[in-house]
Amino acid sequence: MKSLEVLGNRIEACTKCPRLVRWREKVAKTKRKAYENERYHGKPVRGFGDPKARIVIVGLAPGAHGANRTGRVFTGDRSGDFLYAALHRAGLASQPTSTSKDDGLALKGAYILLAVRCVPPDNKPTPAEIRKCHPWLDEEIALLNEARVFLALGSIAATAILHHYKRGGTKPEKFVFGHGREMSFGEQTLLASYHVSQQNTLTGRLTPAMFDRVVKRAKVLADYT
Repeated sequence: MKSLEVLGNRIEACTKCPRLVRWREKVAKTKRKAYENERYHGKPVRGFGDPKARIVIVGLAPGAHGANRTGRVFTGDRSGDFLYAALHRAGLASQPTSTSKDDGLALKGAYILLAVRCVPPDNKPTPAEIRKCHPWLDEEIALLNEARVFLALGSIAATAILHHYKRGGTKPEKFVFGHGREMSFGEQTLLASYHVSQQNTLTGRLTPAMFDRVVKRAKVLADYT
């Protein structure tokens, strides 16, 4: 969809947060040894997926040597390996791996975007940096006209969606984050999951079976059979 492409170009040109600009460019310049011969994206990261998706997955921020390197959300790192394998099992992704922007991966019925578009130091954006990214979230969601479910990966992503509704004039009840918890907003639903970070997946806090159940629930709420 051309409007999403235009928005993506605007997102990638963003320089609102000086600290994040310095950090993303530093990571892109110093690189990880395994990728020292690659050209890093080193810019904000746009969303990716099916423009007609009913399931919108919201992550936290780009991985330093994942999306900040490849330029596509959850691509080129272990978090992406976990996420796309699950989406493939659910029939929402054409393949179980995501290694680069030109690897042929396509999503059907799902779209992925980020609460914060630049990689933050220590994966910890400041509240001010999160707020400065709110307009991008609002604009991208506005273009996803068929969204029915917002699957939030982690508490920051869930809070970003709640604030999106508040800015739209909806006053949601208090939402206590927890894996599998959900809240309805008319025909749309916020569905929460632990983040697919290695900190969660390698420790067993989030297992493939746990995440599969949440994705299955998202499909039910989106009326995907």
